[in-house]
Amino acid sequence: MIRAVMFDFSGTLFHIESVAEWFDGLDLGLSEDQRADCVRRLTESGALPGGPPPLRAPEGWGQRDLSAEHHRAAYTAQTRLALLPALGRDRVDPVADELYQRHKSPGCWRSPYPDAEPVLKELRRRGVPVAVVSNIGWDLRTIFVHGGLDQYVDAYVLSFELEVQKPDPRIFLAACERLGSVPEETLMVGDDLAADGGATALGCAFHHVRSLPVAERPDGLTPVLDLVGARSAAQ
Repeated sequence: MIRAVMFDFSGTLFHIESVAEWFDGLDLGLSEDQRADCVRRLTESGALPGGPPPLRAPEGWGQRDLSAEHHRAAYTAQTRLALLPALGRDRVDPVADELYQRHKSPGCWRSPYPDAEPVLKELRRRGVPVAVVSNIGWDLRTIFVHGGLDQYVDAYVLSFELEVQKPDPRIFLAACERLGSVPEETLMVGDDLAADGGATALGCAFHHVRSLPVAERPDGLTPVLDLVGARSAAQ
């Protein structure tokens, strides 16, 4: 029976703003054509954490969530690569740092998906413990506090804190331990079939959601309530 639930963060409970909105948060005095080119290059390089992946992943990209240092270095490098032609060497480093800091602010994360709070609230009412399990390089707890969801989360299991990232089974085991559950009685909910779906190797059930803009996914999490209490089975 499913007695505990693990949720991914980005693309599952929250969705980050678009690359254009992220970049437009800075006033850099660029022409419209320059701005459009920067947004295109930032998108192609995967510079926005939680945003579109890079068209060509650089060496070491797969290890970026193992520490705060790796995360910052990886994403600021992609931002510098994208913006160098428009800004030049003198301006690109401080802008890359400012954009990196900006993505961690609550304002960059859209309100939770419409059914996130109702689902988490109902799980709390039923006494079902919840963990957030995320590949990330910074402390996302402030996003949950700002979004009003922190009160429904029993544990945060973050890759940069453990120095282990999904789909490594150790991160899922750590979450199960903190929830007081075993994998066979735990459901993982996430948008990444490879990373989040890796929990099935331990015997966890898995519910896949699509990482869509908030307005386009009103009820992707609602089926979780039907799965809790049901017999565990990888999905």
